[in-house]
Amino acid sequence: MSFNISAWSIKKPVPTIVLFLILTVVGWFSFMSLGIDTNPNIDVPTVSIKVTQPGASPAELESQVTKKIEDAVAGLGNIDYMISSVSDGSSKTTINFVLGTNTDRATNDVRNAIAQIRQDLPQEINDPIVKRVEFAGGPVITYAVKSDQRSVEELSNLVDQTISRALLGVPGVAQVQRVGGVDREIRINLNPDRLQSLAITASQVNGQIRALNINLPGGRAEVGGSEQSIRTLGSATSVDILKTYEIVLPQGGSVPLSSLGTVEDKFGDVRQAARLNNQPVVAFQVLRSTGSVLVTVEQGVKAAVKELEKTLPSDIKLDLIFTRADIIRQSYQTTIDELIQASLLAVIVILVFLRDWRATLITAVTLPLSIIPTFAVQQALGYTLNNMTLLALALAVGNLVDDAVVEIENMERHIAMGKSVWEAAFESSDEVGLAVIASSATIIAVFLPVAFMGGIPGQFFQP
Repeated sequence: MSFNISAWSIKKPVPTIVLFLILTVVGWFSFMSLGIDTNPNIDVPTVSIKVTQPGASPAELESQVTKKIEDAVAGLGNIDYMISSVSDGSSKTTINFVLGTNTDRATNDVRNAIAQIRQDLPQEINDPIVKRVEFAGGPVITYAVKSDQRSVEELSNLVDQTISRALLGVPGVAQVQRVGGVDREIRINLNPDRLQSLAITASQVNGQIRALNINLPGGRAEVGGSEQSIRTLGSATSVDILKTYEIVLPQGGSVPLSSLGTVEDKFGDVRQAARLNNQPVVAFQVLRSTGSVLVTVEQGVKAAVKELEKTLPSDIKLDLIFTRADIIRQSYQTTIDELIQASLLAVIVILVFLRDWRATLITAVTLPLSIIPTFAVQQALGYTLNNMTLLALALAVGNLVDDAVVEIENMERHIAMGKSVWEAAFESSDEVGLAVIASSATIIAVFLPVAFMGGIPGQFFQP
């Protein structure tokens, strides 16, 4: 039975050539816009709930917080397993959902479940922190902030207030973490002798200050014929106002807070330190969000830092310490070079064995015309240029060369019989077309099940 799938292309070469030229151009532009990464982006639906209560014991947190949280989220669907860990003053519950569950929706469901039981949890705890667990890896890029004229406190405030806000606007940036430095805080150092003379305890002072620093809704009012919201603003706007805040005494009367001790706008205790070349520095790390491309994020951060440096004082320098993108770019370039070398070696082998420039030229043209359009498919599917996709292309080159050699060798045999090039091409493709398709179908049958592999390995092998 004749099965010549190439007959139409041989009879009408112009549409075929135009089609491949279009595919090649589209594939090339797709290749230029594809992201570069180490591995494919994976999405593991995992959500964590963290609750802190300074001074609380593990047993107390387990019974009053952890157990209630586990009961609240246990009714959510598609939960694979759930793990909780409790330590002094901290409770953390990690919920792993079944692979394929929408992570954003799962996070919202967990957040809603926790909000519904918030009134059942102790009022003394800090608000529960519900967030999705990112599997994008560690920091993408790290910078050190240096200055010969500024203190560690000033550099820490610069990172927290200026640099972080500028970099969080870069697409793909999830978090900016400061390394080293200190945190700003208002320190109230109470005088024990003064407290004892006024018969008031430190906890009572703390309770009144806590009540001061709170903003509450106050309802609505009709003003000038329009309805406006009313809010009760209790927080102090400055340290001076906080100093003059009247503390009510148990025995009646009140005294300003400054009379009970000192109120200072300072920084907290040093709990972390960063050193570069044996010198203390303040550094910051940039983490990317799930689904973003590491190299693209790194390039965006570098551009933002370059623009930021123009607005910073001249004595402040931002020095690049580390970037993971360099290793990825080197790995990518090495893989691309090996792919090109493999293609060139395949062409050379065909030239050595067939000793025909026409057959060699056909192979040399076939390889890029078959590989480049594949990048358009990668872009349409949202894949990146990573170790897995480039490995797949390298494997495909070998199969492509096998099919090309079969076609070319059979075509050369027909030409040696005295047939014209057109007749040789037509009859050769008619004879081996089905065999070539069967060979490719066999390769597909072997590798296609890998694309449907389950679990986390399946998310790696699908691309």
